[in-house]
Amino acid sequence: MTDLDNAHAAMQAAPDDDAGRLRFYERLADTELFMLLDGEPDGDQITPALFEVEDQRFALVFDREERVSQFVGRVAPYAGLPGRDLVRMLTGQGIGLALNLEVAPSAMLIPAEAVDWLVQTLSHGPDETEARLTEIFAPNVPEAVISGLDRKLAIAGGRARFAYLAAATYEDGAKGHVLVFVDVLDGSEQALASAASEALTFSGIEAGVMDVMFAHASDPLAAHLAKVGLRFDLPTPATPEIPGAPGMNPEKPPKLR
Repeated sequence: MTDLDNAHAAMQAAPDDDAGRLRFYERLADTELFMLLDGEPDGDQITPALFEVEDQRFALVFDREERVSQFVGRVAPYAGLPGRDLVRMLTGQGIGLALNLEVAPSAMLIPAEAVDWLVQTLSHGPDETEARLTEIFAPNVPEAVISGLDRKLAIAGGRARFAYLAAATYEDGAKGHVLVFVDVLDGSEQALASAASEALTFSGIEAGVMDVMFAHASDPLAAHLAKVGLRFDLPTPATPEIPGAPGMNPEKPPKLR
């Protein structure tokens, strides 16, 4: 069972649970997907293999390379890329996703409307503002938020050493929570802020306000957070393998034609 299989099973077990559906679509966005192609790539140009069901078009996607082979039964061209990039590529074209058909318990048809909704949801990034903290203390957030942050930060390895979550009071008297990333890799600020924002969005609850800040381990703020904050250690990424299938190189994403 893959992470996507487990998320799908949880969603099916509680069909009226909005949080379960959100977690499934979060996993879909974060999972590396493999899309069957209608012919070999032409440079960075790809054409997905599509089929129709009741006048709706679907692209065939799988969450494991071996599931592609299992479905096709022969050598076939495919492109691998993160789910969030794949749905952004397909959005607005009336194309849904045929996920893991005939090869996994998570087999399902995801309509084009759901693809468009996921892209819109992922586009809700954080706003940049200025605010001064006057007090920080131990956080008080639902477990769903902590679990969501755990999942998001686990795939953000290498962008920062660690992060602290704490409750905060601001200069204007407002209260909320703050997630402070420590020793951030240059240029990673926006990606980390977006990951934190998605953790809230897909938690399925009204978690209130959570701001994002960045600090160095030598800052007094980091020392205070070490006493009262909840720490998340970001993993050290493994040495990346040379990409194989088209789309596996994040520096050169494929384009539809």
